[in-house]
Amino acid sequence: MEENFFERVYAIAKQIPEGKVTSYGAIAKALGTARSARMVGWAMNASHNREDVPAHRVVNRKGLLSGKHHFDGTNLMQQLLENEGIEVVDNQIVDFEKYFWMPEMDV
Repeated sequence: MEENFFERVYAIAKQIPEGKVTSYGAIAKALGTARSARMVGWAMNASHNREDVPAHRVVNRKGLLSGKHHFDGTNLMQQLLENEGIEVVDNQIVDFEKYFWMPEMDV
C-alpha cells in the first residue's frame, strides 16, 4: 500500500516543470488523500536512488528547503534549484509564489 502511495507521489513530482517548485502539502492535496504532507515527505526521502524523480523541486509550504539534508552534498538541493533559475537565500526560495506550481487534483 505504501509503495503505491509513493508511486502516486512520484507521478506528481515528475510533472513539476523545470524552474518551478511545489510543496509537500500541495502534492498531498492533489492526491485527494487524508494523508499528510509528512507522508509525501517520506515518499520524497525514499526517492534518492531514482533519477527520474525531481525531489529537489519539492519544498515545504513556506518555500524552505526542508529536505536538503537528504541530498548528497550540503548544498546540492540549492544548487539544483539555482541551475533552474530559482534564487535561494538562507535555505528559502526567494519569491516563492512566483515559482510555485500547483499540481492537478487526483493524478
